[in-house]
Amino acid sequence: MIGWLIVACEIGFWVFVIVGLFFRYILRLKKIGGFLLLCTPLIDLFLIIMTVIDLKNGATANTFHGIAAIYIGVTIAYGHQMIKYVDERFAYRFAGGPKPEKAPKFGAAHAKKERNGWFRHLWSWAIGIVLLYCMVWFVGDSSKTESLTGLARVWSVILFIDFLISFSYTLWPKKEKTEASISK
Repeated sequence: MIGWLIVACEIGFWVFVIVGLFFRYILRLKKIGGFLLLCTPLIDLFLIIMTVIDLKNGATANTFHGIAAIYIGVTIAYGHQMIKYVDERFAYRFAGGPKPEKAPKFGAAHAKKERNGWFRHLWSWAIGIVLLYCMVWFVGDSSKTESLTGLARVWSVILFIDFLISFSYTLWPKKEKTEASISK
C-alpha cells in the first residue's frame, strides 16, 4: 500500500505544480496559482501520516516505508528548487519571462554548483534519517525495522560517494574542451 501511495504522492506533487503554474501564467490568477504551489507540502504531510498509521496498525516496516521517509527528505530539501526550476521555464515559455540561465558546466562555478548540490543532499539525508529512526523508535521492535536501518546505511554510503564526486570538482575543476584538445 505504501509503495502505491508514494507513487500517488509524487504524481500529486507534480499535478499541484503544473496546475499551480497553469493558474499563475496561463489563466493569470497568480494568487490561486501561488496557493496551489504552497499546497505541495501537504502531500508530504499526508504521506508521513499514512506511513505512521500503517506502522501503528502493525505493519512490519519495509523498504517502502523507508522510501517514504527518503521521499519526504528529498521533497523538503529539493522541492523549492524543483518548483523554481519549472516555474522559470514555464514563465519563459508561456508568459514571456526571461530566458532561464543555464547551469555552469565548467570551472569554479561548476564546482560551487556541485558542492551546493551535495549540501542539499546532506540536508535531505538528515531529514530522511531522522524520519527513518523515528519510525524505528515508533515501532520499537528491531526485528520489524531492519529494512529501515539497512536503508539508512545504504543512503549514508550514497551520500559519502556523492561527497567524493561533488567535492572532486573543487580539487580538479571540469575544464571546457578547446579546439586543440578536440582535434587530437
